[in-house]
Formats: sequence, structure tokens, C-alpha cells
Amino acid sequence: MKIKDFLSRDCIKVGLEETEKEGHIREIVSVLEKAGKIDPGKTEKIIERLMERERMGSTGIGEGVAIPHVKAEEVENIVGALGISSSGIDFESLDGEPVYISFLLLTHPEAKNEHLKALSEISLFLKDRYYRQDLREAADSRQVFKLIKRV
Repeated sequence: MKIKDFLSRDCIKVGLEETEKEGHIREIVSVLEKAGKIDPGKTEKIIERLMERERMGSTGIGEGVAIPHVKAEEVENIVGALGISSSGIDFESLDGEPVYISFLLLTHPEAKNEHLKALSEISLFLKDRYYRQDLREAADSRQVFKLIKRV
């Protein structure tokens, strides 16, 4: 499994505007909604599940990265969205630093193996400081997707 298998160019947003966690999650979920990846009637339920997950422990893993993720019956397939913020998001990250790169992942509850594989791919990709730097310097979603297709 590769990231490009569950992330399409229309699910990438460079220039996220929200700077607090819930607003950010709403903003990135709206990217999925606009791309037609989730039903607009199910958006609030997905946001509720993501916020529940965040209350259990922040998905801000450090080094400017967050991977908010949840298993949601509202999706049939793995759905991903990638957001880049220039100002940073207060995500209560493990290292206390703001988040600049956020990769949202939604999977159906029955897709346990796929969920773990996708999280692993995302983590390996974002662990590389050069990729993180390239993502933060990208001018638009086209550049970001070009980078994603390389891995």
C-alpha cells in the first residue's frame, strides 16, 4: 500500500487557516467533503469521532506533524487528506510544538489491517525531515502530490 492509493490531489490543502485543533479538524474534514470523499450529512459525526479520539490522546506526534485518524462507519474505503499550515496549529502535540503538517486518515472499522498499513506508510513518510521540509515549502497541492507520488 502506498499513500497515493488513499490520498488524491483534491484532498490536499496548502495554506490551512485554522490555528486551533477543533477548527483545524473541521477545516481538513471539509476538504474531504468538497472532494466528494465523504457525505456532507456525515461530516459532523466524523468530526465528533475525531475529537473523541483526540480527547483520548493527541495525535500530534511531534516535529510539526499530526496524524488525526479514526475508524468510521461513515466511510467505505480508506480516505486521506493532507493539510499544510504556514502559521502552525496548537495541537497539544507530544513535544509541545505547533503542527504544520496534518495527515487525516479515515477507515471503515472492518478494515483493521488497511488502517494499520496506512498509518505505517504515513508515519514512515513524515518521519523523514527532508520530506517534511519539502511539504512545508510546497506552493500548492500539485507540488505536494508530486512529492507523494515519489514515495
